[in-house]
Amino acid sequence: MASMAEQVRGLLRDARQATLATALAPDGGGWPDGGGWPDNGGWPYGSLVLTCIDEDYSPVLLMSDLAEHVKNLNRDSRAAILFEDAGIRQGAKDPLMLPRVTLLGHVKPLDEGEEGERLKGLFLARHPSARVYAGFGDFKLYRMSVIKAHLVAGFGKIHWLRAEEFLA
Repeated sequence: MASMAEQVRGLLRDARQATLATALAPDGGGWPDGGGWPDNGGWPYGSLVLTCIDEDYSPVLLMSDLAEHVKNLNRDSRAAILFEDAGIRQGAKDPLMLPRVTLLGHVKPLDEGEEGERLKGLFLARHPSARVYAGFGDFKLYRMSVIKAHLVAGFGKIHWLRAEEFLA
């Protein structure tokens, strides 16, 4: 049986997409009628993102400055990313019985340069369709500095792990 760390790494390695949760910026997500939010933001905001994993299992994302989640991260870099095996979920009778992991940490843009080029190559190898927009000026690579993970390995198999327990 795989250790908890191996289960987390497996979920991260196999996932091609994930759900990114950020805190909505006060000026984001205006109401359709033109009115503003009734308070100063901070509402949870979830969005679908494409991901790849660096050698140390840190998530890497390619995102546009125009996206709400990037505007949110520019204000508050704290985020959660939920990874699941969507392929297995397709045929599952009860998806809540399947393994998943939520990472908590800070998501920040990467500096361009040698490291950025390496990660861009890694991302594009995982997501060849992203080549269409990867060169647009508003797209940047982001990396999550993971603090901890919440692993649900199946019914009743729930564990918190510190980053150093599963990052390579």
